[in-house]
Amino acid sequence: MRNIRTLDIWKQRIQLVINVYKLSEQLPNEEEYGLKSQICRAAVSVPYNMQREACRPGEIEYRRYLEIALGSAFELETQLMIIQKLHMISDVQIENLRTSLETEQKMINSLISKIKQTANSK
Repeated sequence: MRNIRTLDIWKQRIQLVINVYKLSEQLPNEEEYGLKSQICRAAVSVPYNMQREACRPGEIEYRRYLEIALGSAFELETQLMIIQKLHMISDVQIENLRTSLETEQKMINSLISKIKQTANSK
C-alpha cells in the first residue's frame, strides 16, 4: 500500500482543489450547473484518482489511475481557458491557477514515467 498523502504532488493538488473552489465562487450564478460544476469536479478528480488506486498492489492499475488523473488535470486546464476567454474571472487569477496546474501535470507525468521505468526494469 502506498501512502500517497505524503507525496508533495498530492498535498499540492489538495491545495489546488481548494483554490479552484474559491475561484468557482466568483463565477456567475448561471454557471452553477455549467463551468462551476465542471471545474470543481475536474479538480477533485485528480487527487481522488491518485488516492483511489494507491492502496492496490499493482503498478499497472496505479499508473492507469494516474493517467486518468492527468486527463482530469488537462480537462481542468481547458475549462480554465474557456473561463478566461469568456472574461468571467481575471486573467491574473486564471494564470496563477494554470501555472500551478502545469507544474502538477509535469509532476504526475514524472510519476507515471517512474512507474513505467520500474515496470520495465523488472
